Amino acid sequence: MSVNGYFFEDLVVGQTATYGKTVTDADVVLFAGVSGDTNPVHLNEEAARETMFKGRIAHGMLSAGFISTIFGTKLPGPGTIYLSQNLRFKAPVRIGDTVIAKVEVIELIPEKKRANFKTTCSVGNTVVIDGEATVMVPSRG
Repeated sequence: MSVNGYFFEDLVVGQTATYGKTVTDADVVLFAGVSGDTNPVHLNEEAARETMFKGRIAHGMLSAGFISTIFGTKLPGPGTIYLSQNLRFKAPVRIGDTVIAKVEVIELIPEKKRANFKTTCSVGNTVVIDGEATVMVPSRG
């Protein structure tokens, strides 16, 4: 399955893809509803002002979801199966911030048709999330 994506055989170490999204209030509210994470730091400006962030912030997993967007739609693309991900949350994302997610192929495992990726999300020059992921990639064979 490669509908505008890549087969395992097409991947090369160093290959990258990005996805950008400006986080809106609606995104945060809808994510809270879908995930059940109604922590006031995400939804209540008055309560959030009392935190170390001094205002509302988006859910970390909302931004992390943009990494999944790349895997499922761009690189490798449709048919990719997410196997693992580790994440380090480095800085907050605020409503109105534009998050740029990026993945980079760092290792190919031919016998298992798996690829390891460096994953990052940034707002401007600030890395807000970094980590690594492993995916299973469709093969031509």
